[in-house]
Formats: sequence, structure tokens, C-alpha cells
Amino acid sequence: MILVNGESATAIDARDRGLAYGDGVFRTLKCRAGVPLWWCDQFDTLRRDCIALALPVPDGDTLRDEVGRVADGADCAVKILVTRGSGVRGYAPPVGNPATRIVMASALPPMAQAGTPTDVTARLCSLRLAAQPRLAGIKHLNRLENVLARAEWNDPGCFEGLLCDAGGQLVGGTQSNLFWLAGNTLCTPPLDDCGITGVTRARLLRRAARLGLGIRYERCQPAAILAADEVLIGNSLIGIRRLARIDDAILSDAGWRTRLDELVHEETD
Repeated sequence: MILVNGESATAIDARDRGLAYGDGVFRTLKCRAGVPLWWCDQFDTLRRDCIALALPVPDGDTLRDEVGRVADGADCAVKILVTRGSGVRGYAPPVGNPATRIVMASALPPMAQAGTPTDVTARLCSLRLAAQPRLAGIKHLNRLENVLARAEWNDPGCFEGLLCDAGGQLVGGTQSNLFWLAGNTLCTPPLDDCGITGVTRARLLRRAARLGLGIRYERCQPAAILAADEVLIGNSLIGIRRLARIDDAILSDAGWRTRLDELVHEETD
């Protein structure tokens, strides 16, 4: 089911700025029996991104109701998009334009379903992410870099591609945030020039101290994480997964994955 501004629909105005310019933001979340996981975090992050781009912030109660309507009691993935709405030709943002709000449900991807492997493989992508501090961290609709990076491989045995910035330093995955353990320190790349600050990342970093872990934001080349105690990726659909291999390099397993996945799924802060 798809809702556009609260009404069942399968199309939007061809002049919508989300279509024309990627002028909007989105979130993808997981529902269990129609109930969205981590709703407060998901909506707060959507609101933050809307404010950063000066987009109208949708009403939280209305949006939550629409998520429930499209999920319809199922285990599924729900995508929320907010665009600057329709407008005349030209980059200048229209003043006072009503936003377009799209909420749609789809089946969970295979890796987000119960019983799937907790260890996955990844490769290094040749595409480099451009630096744009104004957009860093925001899940905006212009995802062409991710599309091009994902087009670099079609091996079904490779789940994720890791992306670096123009200087060759790690940023994250095409669809996930990246973490690694060095002793009792949880490391992750800083995302002040590019990349997306995902909800799973925020929940993990906020709660890491419960397991006695310190946090370090670290810029490093891909070779540096090959000697880590454990390398992990995460997003809102798959939770936390361990990288068992990056290209031909076999990675260590320090036993953190299960504990960290349970940590992000705890309801209370």
C-alpha cells in the first residue's frame, strides 16, 4: 500500500521537486506486526533532516498513523519520503509550498528476515563519496552515489560495498553504517563531510557505555580495519551484522555482534 499525503495513490505530480531535484528526505524503518520499531528515533531523525533542508516537518501523530495503515499488521519495511512538493521549473525553492508526504510498505528484504546469517561479506567500492558538509549526515533523496556504487557488483554472496571519501578514508556502506572494535573501544568514521547518520548508529553510540565500551570517531584507510578485533555494519532493517570478509581478507570475530544487536534493540534509553 502507498499513501501520498494520506490518500491511497500510486503516482505523484510530475513536477514534484523530489523527482526533479532529489529535493527531500526519507527514512526506512522496520515494522513488526504493523508496529514501527524505534519510532521516536526514526521520527526525530526525519524531523532533524527536514529542518536541515528547511522542509516542512510532517505531523508526528499523522505520520505514525499512516505507517500503521500501510503496514497493516504485517512484518514489513516502510519507507517515508518528504519532498518540497510540486513547483515551477527552476532550482529556487518555492515559498510556502506544501510538502509531499509519501508512505509505502514493502516486504522485508531477505537479509532482514528471521533466520538469516549474522555474518556477511563486503567489498571495497571504487566510487568515492564527494565532500559536502552542508548535506553530511542527512538522508536526502539524491542517492546517485549509492546507486553507482551498488552497480559495481552482482555477486549474490557479497552483501555490502564499503565506501571511502575522496581521500581514501572509510565512510560507511552503500546501505549501512560501519563500526569496528579495538579492545574496549567502539570505532566509527566521523560523518561531518559525507555519509548518513543512521538511526541504528545513533542508538548504538548512545548506549555503548552500558557494555563498558568507549567511543572513538576515527578516519582511516580500509587496510587499518582489517586488523580490528571485529568489524560490523548496521541499519534499521538488519540490525547489527558482522563482516566476516572484505574482498579476500578474513576478519576476526571477538564475539561482540550479538551483544551489540541486542543493545540497539532494547526499548529503553
